[in-house]
Amino acid sequence: MSQSNLILKAENLKQHYQVKQGLFKPDAVVKAVDGVSFTLEKGKTLAVVGESGCGKSTLGRMLTMIETPTEGRLACEGEDLLTLTKAAQQTLRQKIQIIFQNPYGSLNPRKKIGDILEEPLVINTPLNKAERKRKALAMMEKVGLKTEHYDRYPHMFSGGQRQRIAIARGLMLDPQVIVADEPVSALDVSVQAQVLNLMMDLQNEFGLSYVFISHDLSVVEHIADDVMVMYLGKVVEQGSAKQLFETPRHPYTQALLSSTPQLSPEKRRKRIKLEGELPSPLNPPSGCAFHGRCQFANERCKQETPVLRREESGQLIACHGVEEGRVEALVAGAA
Repeated sequence: MSQSNLILKAENLKQHYQVKQGLFKPDAVVKAVDGVSFTLEKGKTLAVVGESGCGKSTLGRMLTMIETPTEGRLACEGEDLLTLTKAAQQTLRQKIQIIFQNPYGSLNPRKKIGDILEEPLVINTPLNKAERKRKALAMMEKVGLKTEHYDRYPHMFSGGQRQRIAIARGLMLDPQVIVADEPVSALDVSVQAQVLNLMMDLQNEFGLSYVFISHDLSVVEHIADDVMVMYLGKVVEQGSAKQLFETPRHPYTQALLSSTPQLSPEKRRKRIKLEGELPSPLNPPSGCAFHGRCQFANERCKQETPVLRREESGQLIACHGVEEGRVEALVAGAA
């Protein structure tokens, strides 16, 4: 990878929370994100997938500095966000914006759309009122909204339109990275494709890089260049979208993909049913966190935590079973 194309680099990011357990019990530590590393190139999309509670959204909040990581390094254009002065950090943070999951909750119902879009400019730029309005109207046009929408309130719009407004707000400061936290999960299926196509068009037009957080692998398959699979705060598999969708290696990735509906018979896989629930992050299991739900687990899996290792294919996988040859790659068409 060319360093000139590198826009975002995370190294061993961690987010640990102290949780009170009661009057006479010691505080517990929840490791919401526990050592995540990745790189993101300009104009590319990295998808972060996994079940609810795996740490995806916490990672997104760290990337935008809504939450400061407990540990690790986060570099944007080679500058570490965590070591900069407050003023320098604020300037660099403008290059990383977020689109939230719920378009019904992320827009202030008391403000008109024009004011919502101009708010980032009021806070962060010296533009005057006329210049702010001109930029807001131009951005509204880019996302498929009409001029007359400028003076309307959020409740007058559908879910898809509200998410277009949220996307426009995220682009007002001309960012280079957009963290999209489940941006279409609250929308009707018929509207999801429109919003995804809009995001891909905007990516091509502005050269945006996306960190696309989702639990829906059918959505991820269409938009991602690379995929990172998380389980209980850790990365269990990472690689190109083509690799993960054609030959998933980790048993958890295989299970996620086998549960994704496929219309085409040659893309269907044998259904893998996961037994049990996602373990509590307050009391994670020893060894591999996935061993209690994994059909390939042995004694080593119960005792020794696997390390993320690079395979010959280039995929990064944290699994003793793959390392020892106990887990075969899952190939499409074996339904």
